Amino acid sequence: MTISHHRTASGRPLRVSPAWVGAASPAAGSAGHDHVLPVREAVWVWSVRRYARLALWALPAAALLYGWTTLGIDTPPGPLLVELAANWLGAVAMIGLAGLLAGTRSRRSALTGLLLGLGGTMLTLPMAALPEGTVAAGSPLAAEQLHLVAVTAAATAGAGWAVLGWAVFRSRLVNPADGVLLMLAAVALGAGAEAPRPLPTVGALLLLAAGTGLAWTGGRLIPKT
Repeated sequence: MTISHHRTASGRPLRVSPAWVGAASPAAGSAGHDHVLPVREAVWVWSVRRYARLALWALPAAALLYGWTTLGIDTPPGPLLVELAANWLGAVAMIGLAGLLAGTRSRRSALTGLLLGLGGTMLTLPMAALPEGTVAAGSPLAAEQLHLVAVTAAATAGAGWAVLGWAVFRSRLVNPADGVLLMLAAVALGAGAEAPRPLPTVGALLLLAAGTGLAWTGGRLIPKT
């Protein structure tokens, strides 16, 4: 007994909403293929979407760690490890959020925000290990130039979160208020260490609220069948 790759084990056609998979609508006048996807492709799409839903929970976790670093409290592993963990979780959340929005009308904005955010994170990580006012051995840049690079990296990462927040706001998929909170949090994230207190802590709280809302809403989304 063979089972068509367009059908489930019960013999019924497998239908997946094109709003979730980015599939094009069938041509006018075509019959028999009303948003039908092969089983293998549907399983792949569902796996990617499941990863995106789970990865969103990294955003509130990153916000908690980022907020902890803004309080100036000594931690056993050291502030550097906490900051690196926050950046790593933030990058995971960016990828998950962009994946969740891949099938929406704001997918281009989500991709732009993801690229900006990852670029800023990649620039931030090497700067985090250097004490302020110092230069790495063999570095062709002066201390003032490294400071400018660190500010640019923080601003780029903040711009990435702002564009992702705009993508969330326009997506009509999740609560648009979470997009507004994400854009407001991006201001504190973009300012980085230059932001006066308590702005970084407020930004972390806004990021926590936006991340919790996105993770909760994203985990309850069910595509149309």
